[in-house]
Amino acid sequence: MSSAPSDLLSQVRHALLQAGFHLVGEDEQDGRPGLSVTRCPAGVLVTWTASDGFTSLAKDQPGTSGDSMQAIVQAAVSGLLLQLGHTVTEPSGSGDLLILADQ
Repeated sequence: MSSAPSDLLSQVRHALLQAGFHLVGEDEQDGRPGLSVTRCPAGVLVTWTASDGFTSLAKDQPGTSGDSMQAIVQAAVSGLLLQLGHTVTEPSGSGDLLILADQ
């Protein structure tokens, strides 16, 4: 893996797109639903934002919550990127994943 942040960003975005994930623009603050992949000092940050419709649907289903869906998305993204040889941190309290650049 290349340690250049732009290469890592491109690799992660490409892998997620190929796996069928919906990606939004690099501005993670825009609030659009989907996965946001942005540069950060340590590598690349992946953040998931659920749509309002999905959040409402999850609230109406017994035994389902947005937190459980967040965990499922985290596990899928983390597992995919680990299989491709990336170093992925434990999910943060906010549900973000950090993919570390090679040292």
